[in-house]
Amino acid sequence: MKKFDLHVHTVPTISDSQFDFHFETLKEYVTLLHIDCIAITNHNIFDLSQFRYISENLDILVLPGIEINLEGGHLLLIANSDELIDFNLKCNEISKLIQSADDCITVSQLKQIFVNMSNYLLIPHYEKKPILKATTIQALRQYINAGEVNSVKKFQYCLKDNTCLTPVYFSDIRIKDGLLNFPTRQTYMDVDEITLPAIKICLQDKLKVSLSKEDGNKLFQVLPNGLQISTGLTVILGNRSSGKTHTLNEISREIENVKYVKQFQLLETDQDKDKRNFEALLSKKQSSVSEDFLKEFKDVVDDVKEIDLSKYKKDIDSYLVSLLKNASEVEKADIFSKTCLFNESLFLLADLENLKKLVDSVINLIENTMYRDIINKYVSVEELKQLAVELMKKYISEKERNLKKTWMNNIITNIKDSLKMRTAATIIPDIDLYKIMFDKAKILSFFKVTRLIQSDRKIHEKNMFSFKIEAHAKKFGGAGELKSYSGKKIAFSDAFLKYENPYYYLQELKLIDLIAPTEYYKYFVKIDYAIMNEHNFPVSGGERSEFNLLNAINDAMQYDMLLLDEPESSFDNLFLQNSVNEMIKHISKTIPVVIITHNNTVGASIKPDYIVYTKKNVTSGNVVYQIFSGYPTNKQLKSLDGETISNYQIILNCLEAGTSAYKERENSYEILKN
Repeated sequence: MKKFDLHVHTVPTISDSQFDFHFETLKEYVTLLHIDCIAITNHNIFDLSQFRYISENLDILVLPGIEINLEGGHLLLIANSDELIDFNLKCNEISKLIQSADDCITVSQLKQIFVNMSNYLLIPHYEKKPILKATTIQALRQYINAGEVNSVKKFQYCLKDNTCLTPVYFSDIRIKDGLLNFPTRQTYMDVDEITLPAIKICLQDKLKVSLSKEDGNKLFQVLPNGLQISTGLTVILGNRSSGKTHTLNEISREIENVKYVKQFQLLETDQDKDKRNFEALLSKKQSSVSEDFLKEFKDVVDDVKEIDLSKYKKDIDSYLVSLLKNASEVEKADIFSKTCLFNESLFLLADLENLKKLVDSVINLIENTMYRDIINKYVSVEELKQLAVELMKKYISEKERNLKKTWMNNIITNIKDSLKMRTAATIIPDIDLYKIMFDKAKILSFFKVTRLIQSDRKIHEKNMFSFKIEAHAKKFGGAGELKSYSGKKIAFSDAFLKYENPYYYLQELKLIDLIAPTEYYKYFVKIDYAIMNEHNFPVSGGERSEFNLLNAINDAMQYDMLLLDEPESSFDNLFLQNSVNEMIKHISKTIPVVIITHNNTVGASIKPDYIVYTKKNVTSGNVVYQIFSGYPTNKQLKSLDGETISNYQIILNCLEAGTSAYKERENSYEILKN
């Protein structure tokens, strides 16, 4: 097995932040991490002179490569070292085409430049941003065997899924002076002699790639010092202040996208603060419930908020006064006011939105493949196509009529404006009485809808672990509740006086500058969340902490690794055994999990896949943390420098307080039992 990192940057480009290449750092990186082969893959550029210097001064194979912006994603293209001049010329063509970070080339351009694609190793960003599109990968599929991922979690997923490319995990490192932490993102490949053809053949078989040298994909290196952990569940043991948390912190700094639950993080001594934090967390977590419940109501509020009844009243009063005055002046009308167009009404435009939605719906039926059999039972695709065509023709016809009406309305308006400027007669203002009556009907409906949505009832129920989450909708009880909900220093006293009349309440909300117009709908209904225990009672303080831990562990599925520092510090063994262990074991099948523990319920009963033991040594006043590791079945755990220690003694000392204490408790249990 050889160790590869085929994604190394040595030249800053428009796609990077500025850095200065430092050869000694590169040399230290490949030496410290025992890397057998690297590829230099700078963004859209190949520096021939620099590559030659690196290749001649490193004791490992260095391959020439380039990372190309290809149709919105990134592609690593790696060549043989014996074709440097030709490769350099081709890379120069890429550099000419890509002048900014947003530029990219097409597959066609890529093939035109590199011609014989089978001469190269192509590795797309696969489960790593910016991801190369599936259609682009398909266009190059005959030349692609592997895809780059950005986490152990995704590496494992692609390894198990037969439809995925062979995963590779590389550093994507920028080699610069002062680099303190070297990434441990490398891939082992089962090759003997390292050549480009050998690598390409190897990547055709997922069984020939792994994350560690000896244990394949069971282990992977997590720290630059050589520490390996399981791709499943690792338990860290050790005495107090022996470096356990230090090791966990180092892992957290090294690995991206980690869920880290620190010791006592979820335990709040201030009960009132704990309750407030818990309710805020719950409300945030369940905000989607509120959004779903109020989704249609938001549209109603948005439709009504622009209706101004006071303006309508003024417009109607002005219209009636003008109408009466104009009628009284009929005998005095001049040549301008007597024209037919002087008081002509404008053409009303047809609302085509519903017709457009209808066309979209029919097209959706035509294009649907999932439920094609059911659709065909009642209507054929041919009939749907005919319907779509007829509806489109109707839409075009109505759209044309609207355009003609708009054109005529512009002419009428211009003529009316010209006539009004030349007459002394009273002008009757334009008014859309139909729209006014329609909007008043909307307000009546708004009143009814608001009353329905404010009715006190349960709107959501969901089981999570041994708990149940409930959401209830009801009216706000006062201005104080509105202020508390807003989370801002806003006075709601005036607004709440109108709360029973939804329309006038909405007008008051519009006067409050600190409330965004898109948020008005949220202030009509109060939604309370509650968590009930298995006996259907509200949770206690201790149960809140239990829920927080389970929720934090469950959320880890969105991350690439879960780190837990002594979860037993806040919980009883029965809860740990029945709830926490089960969930951790389940999650460890998907992402790596690392736990620090002193508790045998977690440390032993959970049956870890791998054990790490930390030991603090003080030499000449300096603290040195020594790390041992191995499988739970190993008699000896081995340190990074080759020293061994008894696994049996570690387990007894860390989880059972030593052999004598363990036997004493065992005897006590037997006495109680008998």
